[in-house]
Amino acid sequence: MATARDVMVYLRPNGGYTQSGYEYEGITFVDCEPFTKEEYENAFAIVDELIAQKEIQALAKKEAALAKLEALGLDVDDLKALGL
Repeated sequence: MATARDVMVYLRPNGGYTQSGYEYEGITFVDCEPFTKEEYENAFAIVDELIAQKEIQALAKKEAALAKLEALGLDVDDLKALGL
């Protein structure tokens, strides 16, 4: 689940704001273009989706790596024994 920090980094990756608390009303735009409360609230769903996509990609990479190990006749315990 997206946090307020995740949303702020998504909306303004270069900073330029301060934030007190987790609500839109706690945001002070110092050196960046302001966004609306609606944009802030809608960004939570977008960031949640981005996080889910990253998790799916990470899982797919892990599964691909495990498949390669299996093709070589190895498993995770073999890697641990090798110190990897």
